[in-house]
Amino acid sequence: MLSFSRAIKFAAIIGVAAAALAAGSTASRAESGAVRLHIVKAGLIVGVGGGSGTLVFKGRSYRLSLGGIGVGSLGVAAVDLVGTASHLRHPGDIAGTYGAAGAGGAFVDGAQVARLQNEKGVVLEVHGVQVGFQISLGLAGLTIALR
Repeated sequence: MLSFSRAIKFAAIIGVAAAALAAGSTASRAESGAVRLHIVKAGLIVGVGGGSGTLVFKGRSYRLSLGGIGVGSLGVAAVDLVGTASHLRHPGDIAGTYGAAGAGGAFVDGAQVARLQNEKGVVLEVHGVQVGFQISLGLAGLTIALR
């Protein structure tokens, strides 16, 4: 009876170890891609934005459409952003609504730096220069779809 109990404990330990390895290998399959986004926003109190972009993932280019509504904006501005999209398993993972991740967005002499995350865990880290005048060119609420 004692050896049967040990065998069950050993099998349980092997099962837990196998599950941990499977979870670790799934996470390691996530990859990064290059993104290029062109966003135009305009608004008076409520801002409306849109644009287009490209994801390059595993050597292929995917066209993106961008949208989103912001509150508290004033003016008209455009920004071209470049950077990376990480934690991608498939190109479609980039689609979704993005919110601030980590430090969020900031302006430094017209430069836009942002770290955003969608509901699938994809993280965009982008930077670029704003052209035009807008008091709030916040990127939280940005929606991305594959075209």
